[in-house]
Amino acid sequence: MGMRTRPHHPILIAAIAMTGLVPGSMALANEVAGSAHVNGIQIHDATETLEQFCATDANGVLWLQVPGGGRFELIRSTSDPAVSNPGDGAFHPFDAGEVREALAEIRFPLDGLDADIFILPYPRRAELSSAAGPGLILLSPGVTPLSREHQHAELAHELGHVVQYQWFPDSDPRWSQYREDRGIENVALFNAGAPHADRPHEIFAEDFRSLFGGSLANYSGSIENAQLEAPAAVSGLPGFFLSLTTDDPAHGLRVIGANPARGAVQLSMAGSAPAPLDLFDVSGRRLASLMPLSLGNEVQWSWNGTDQRGRAVGPCLVLARVRGSAATQRFAWLR
Repeated sequence: MGMRTRPHHPILIAAIAMTGLVPGSMALANEVAGSAHVNGIQIHDATETLEQFCATDANGVLWLQVPGGGRFELIRSTSDPAVSNPGDGAFHPFDAGEVREALAEIRFPLDGLDADIFILPYPRRAELSSAAGPGLILLSPGVTPLSREHQHAELAHELGHVVQYQWFPDSDPRWSQYREDRGIENVALFNAGAPHADRPHEIFAEDFRSLFGGSLANYSGSIENAQLEAPAAVSGLPGFFLSLTTDDPAHGLRVIGANPARGAVQLSMAGSAPAPLDLFDVSGRRLASLMPLSLGNEVQWSWNGTDQRGRAVGPCLVLARVRGSAATQRFAWLR
C-alpha cells in the first residue's frame, strides 16, 4: 500500500465543503457537526473502526482490515512488549469531534480529495504511530489523553500526505521546483531513506500543516526539520501548493497566460453572454466582482489582484465563477 509513517516528534506530539460552487470553512464546520462524512473524506471513529473494520482471529489476535486490502495487527494492551511507554495503562484514541474541527480549520481546497480517516482504538503492532497512504489516514491512540494540539497537528500533517499522494505524485516534474524552493536539492541528503525529518514527503506534509493547518495545528510555531526555512518565509510556496489542485478549463472559462498567476490576471470565455465574474478565496470570501468586456465572440474579465476595497490580495487559490452560470475556474494567485 506504500504507506508513510512518522514517529511522535516532540514538536508534533501528536475539507473544505462546497456551498454551491464556493468552498468555505464555515460551511464545512456546519456540515460536519452531525456527520462523519465531509465531501469525499469519511471519518470513522474508534467505535466504528473497532466494530466494522476489526476482527479477532482464532488465536485471539485483533486485526484491522481497511479498504484497499491493508491488514494490520492491533495491540490491545499497554503492557505488550512492543509498547515501550505504558503511560497511564490505557490507550486513548483521537476524538472524532476534534478531527472534524481540525478538518474545518484547514485552509486548503479539499474538494475532490478522497480519503478515509480511521481513528484507531489500538495502535498497530508494525508501527505504533499515525500513518497515511493514498486516500487513507490511520490516527493512532496515545498512552495518555491526547491534547487538542496533538490531534490537530497530527491530522493536518497526515492530511498533507494524502494531498501529496493525490495531487503531487513522485512522477510530477514539479518536484524539482519544490526541492529548489525548499533547499533540498541534494538527493544524497534528502531522500525517502534519510532520517525522518529529511524525507521530502515529510517536509511536504509539514509544509502543508504549517501553511494550511489551523492555529491549534500550528501551536508549536515550528516544523519538524528546524534546519529548513519556515514555510511561510519561502517566497511563492503557498501559491505553489495551491496550484497543485488547479483544474483544466471548465465550461470554457480559462485563465489567459500563466497559472499560477502574477500581476494582472485575464480570464476568457467564448460564446457567452456578458455577465459579471465573481472571485472567491478558499474560505468562501468574495474577493471581487469583475465587469465583462465583449470582444466579438469572446468575453473577457481582468483582475488587478485587489479586493472589493482596493486592498492587495495575498497568495491564495482563487475560484472564479461566471454569475448565473455553471462556468467556474480556479487559479493560484502569487501577487
